[in-house]
Amino acid sequence: MARGLLSALAGAAVGAVAARAAYAALTRARPLDPGDRWTRKNHRGEPLTLLEGPAFVAGSTAAVALTPGLPGRVRVAALLAGGGSGALGAYDDLYGTTSAKGFKGHLTALARGEVTSGAVKILGIGATGLGAAALVSDGPADTLVNGAAIAGAANLANLFDLRPGRAIKAGLLAGGPLLAASLLRERPVAAALAAAPLGAAAALLPDDLGERAMLGDAGANALGALLGLAAVTRLGRPGRLALLGTVAALTAASEKISFTKVIAGNRVLNHLDMLGRRPVDPV
Repeated sequence: MARGLLSALAGAAVGAVAARAAYAALTRARPLDPGDRWTRKNHRGEPLTLLEGPAFVAGSTAAVALTPGLPGRVRVAALLAGGGSGALGAYDDLYGTTSAKGFKGHLTALARGEVTSGAVKILGIGATGLGAAALVSDGPADTLVNGAAIAGAANLANLFDLRPGRAIKAGLLAGGPLLAASLLRERPVAAALAAAPLGAAAALLPDDLGERAMLGDAGANALGALLGLAAVTRLGRPGRLALLGTVAALTAASEKISFTKVIAGNRVLNHLDMLGRRPVDPV
């Protein structure tokens, strides 16, 4: 456990420091400007920056590149999953349109011959997820299950990035137990893989909660993909199938149900969602 704990602490520390450094450099170079591609309006109509996403990708990928104890294939898989999904998310952040929405909407448009930025992202993240899975899996069947879980987790994390801090909180709530279980079961590789994105995400949480920045597709997709990769390296086949089923069910539900309304209607979920945030503006 000591070796796993040291690797996890190193990964979390490097992720946190690198993410904060990248965020400071990026926001200094591109301050808020309504005409800038990296500036958006939040749910209150106030400007904030999307540069938190690239900062997260930089921090988490630096952590998996530098954390000791990770086998080469796993390190490359993490760089592919996190960096690939982050780059594709950034593409959608900068060039995405609203002509189609949701997983179903983008695939329906693609079936009509319309290639949306969302469809490019979905197919690209699917490819990077499979590529990452191939590096850590035993055989084609495992690769398909693991690749779908990694890509699905990347997409699912993005569905939570609708309110300040929500996607990061969801990542911490999912990744925290995964990290703890990996340490207790002496799975140092899975522990390090989980700790790297969690450290980067936690370091950026204050700016997200303060409504100065948001992960955007770049950060949320990378967060989900890295945690998905950590999960498939930790879980046995039944656990990975259960993970894939849960991700698929939640993704399907999001096409019909508003996560924001569900969270607002549940006292516990709403309390967690509002923790650290500014009060909701009165209607």
